Amino acid sequence: MTRKILYIEDNDQNFYLVSFILSAKGYSVTRGHDGKEGIALATQEKPDLILLDIQLPIMDGYDTARELRKIPGVSEIPIVALTSYAMAGDREKALAAGCTGYIEKPINPQTFTTEIEAYLPAGARTGEGG
Repeated sequence: MTRKILYIEDNDQNFYLVSFILSAKGYSVTRGHDGKEGIALATQEKPDLILLDIQLPIMDGYDTARELRKIPGVSEIPIVALTSYAMAGDREKALAAGCTGYIEKPINPQTFTTEIEAYLPAGARTGEGG
């Protein structure tokens, strides 16, 4: 079973790097370009994990996380804020909005997969499940 990750990210370069790393590890990566599109895709696709940029057009990552947490069947999906917001209090603000975890950009390509796998449900990690 291919593990599905939804990455809500408006920046092409950021999406490409994360998608490249995760695809090489066997994950299927879908992209939402903004919060509203991300919410629609999360509802439709039911991914194993949602990676969420905070600086998004239309609806920021905080509002997107709050909305995702209200949707039955989506609310239990782990959400990891993947953001360049790295000031004091930003991690807490993301967690308060409903994010399960927080990873700062720029990501470290050598450790990124291991970092996000800590948030995946059992059976959805690389090498687990069938």
